[in-house]
Amino acid sequence: MRMICGSYYWPKEDKLKPEGDDAHFICAQEQTIGVADGVGGWAKHGVDAGQYARELMCNSIMSVQKQTIVDPRRVLNEAYADTKCEGSSTACIVTLRETGVLHFVNVGDSGLMVFRNYKLLYMSPREQRSFNCPYQLGNSRGSDNPHSATEIEIGVFPGDIVVLGTDGLWDNMYPNEIEQVVLGNMRESRVMKPQELACLLADLAWLRSLDKDSFSPYSRAAQEAGKNHPGGKKDDITVVVGHIMLTSPVSSCVEDFVERPLEIIWDNTKPMERASSTPW
Repeated sequence: MRMICGSYYWPKEDKLKPEGDDAHFICAQEQTIGVADGVGGWAKHGVDAGQYARELMCNSIMSVQKQTIVDPRRVLNEAYADTKCEGSSTACIVTLRETGVLHFVNVGDSGLMVFRNYKLLYMSPREQRSFNCPYQLGNSRGSDNPHSATEIEIGVFPGDIVVLGTDGLWDNMYPNEIEQVVLGNMRESRVMKPQELACLLADLAWLRSLDKDSFSPYSRAAQEAGKNHPGGKKDDITVVVGHIMLTSPVSSCVEDFVERPLEIIWDNTKPMERASSTPW
């Protein structure tokens, strides 16, 4: 199998940091994608956390390209060890094996969804210590390291759609809303275009982030934490969409796979408690 990918990035408007705090990559040949979100709290210390996120993703690319069979855990370990600048960041790195296994590692509140037959099949857990306080990789005291990462392998099939994003997406759109966009986009275009879907999701999340009156996922999570935050959350928004396809024609049709149930092959989160800022 192979994964055809497209991405879109909406940086939060900030004249001092036009690149924003998010970073991402697509290694098409290696079937590997990743996102990172620099933790904005560093700004009050005069540190651009976006630089940490960008260096982390650049180092991830170098690690991916050195490996014959990509191991996301190894990618994260090597990228973290080679990232020396100040700041901290969440990170999620995903790779597709030819055997149809989607293997990913995640630190923090970025994450992914998998859709089958345009219905939401799977949502990854988000790592949070408390409301708006994600696990984060960094070199400073108190930051996390790759040992804190969630590591999960799930079985995927031709026709599945993977939506990978930073918290700017998840904090502004509910899962059922994303599902409706995925379904509506396919009905309108009739051909799956990852770049087009990534752009559409990012645009909608950006519009929701500007809505001061909506009861967004972030508003709901704030309320559950005893805080008040009406409206969306203004944030950098990164969306990467992957479409799982057959590497070569086989006798089975894609339709043969659409009703297959979710298969979780490996999940290291079971012994650990995870707090979520967004109610999945």
